[in-house]
Amino acid sequence: MPSTCGLWKSCLPRKPQARRESEYDERSRLATLGDWLRYAEQCFRRARLAFGHGTDNAYDEAAWLLLNVARHPYDDLGGALPRVLSAAQRRRVQSLIEERIATRKPLAHLLREAWLGEHRFYVDERVIVPRSHIAELLRVGLAPWVRSPAQVRSALDMCTGSGCLAVLLGLNFPQSRIDAVDVEPSALAVARKNMALYRLQGRVKLIRSDLFSEVGTTRYDVIVANPPYVNARAMARLPREYQHEPRPALAGGRDGLAFVRRILANARRCLSSNGVLVVEIGSNREVLEHAYPMIPFTWPRTSASGDPVFLLTREQLPAAP
Repeated sequence: MPSTCGLWKSCLPRKPQARRESEYDERSRLATLGDWLRYAEQCFRRARLAFGHGTDNAYDEAAWLLLNVARHPYDDLGGALPRVLSAAQRRRVQSLIEERIATRKPLAHLLREAWLGEHRFYVDERVIVPRSHIAELLRVGLAPWVRSPAQVRSALDMCTGSGCLAVLLGLNFPQSRIDAVDVEPSALAVARKNMALYRLQGRVKLIRSDLFSEVGTTRYDVIVANPPYVNARAMARLPREYQHEPRPALAGGRDGLAFVRRILANARRCLSSNGVLVVEIGSNREVLEHAYPMIPFTWPRTSASGDPVFLLTREQLPAAP
């Protein structure tokens, strides 16, 4: 595996100068975006990067980087391939490739952007990179569990982080007012940027709260939550890319359910009579169902393998202790 202290250091101990000169000659022949795309993909594969923050492979990661630098529409990679990059763009691409490999930071943090479907969000090191499968369910208005988006008048985004799900709640339930909750002031600062980006400041209220502690007596038609759910064993094995994200936003305790238990214990009192709770829990379905054998969890279909999201109506939730 190549050293991570610099992109151009050789895997081979002999003739390092010749290797550096060869790499320089290779880069000097790169002109078009397509040339640099193939080169960046090769570098990422050679470095054995970990993905999962917007892409899941070296080719897509390289394409994202190149299209961002070229300021070319992301849905037109084919049209971008013949474009000749300017000298400034080539330097920027080179710098990002080196930084991505040397630091193992997620590309989303380096570019200060992340995507959920067609929606772009600002992100930085203060928040985890958005990747919630709840977004797929919000795209269709939580049908069939919510009959009409117009019926949703109030919604809560628990553990909002970057505010991405609060934005999607606002966009897909246009009649609703939304509370977005997070315990970290730094995360709420990022969420505030995204509310401004989508002009939702007037409809989304950002609240610093440890889960439901500062929510008060509001009743919500929809509550969504993407809490920390990575169990202790998985936390110990996280690739370096994930270690650049805030640990408290990932760590869900010994079995990954520390926050989920608290949400289940308190959600009923905060839901309206026809309200629904939607929670993302990663790969913890078996653990959750073993812990709560009497709760009839619904597992909506998403693009993910397994069942990372559950849904419950108010009536299906346990009464608050």
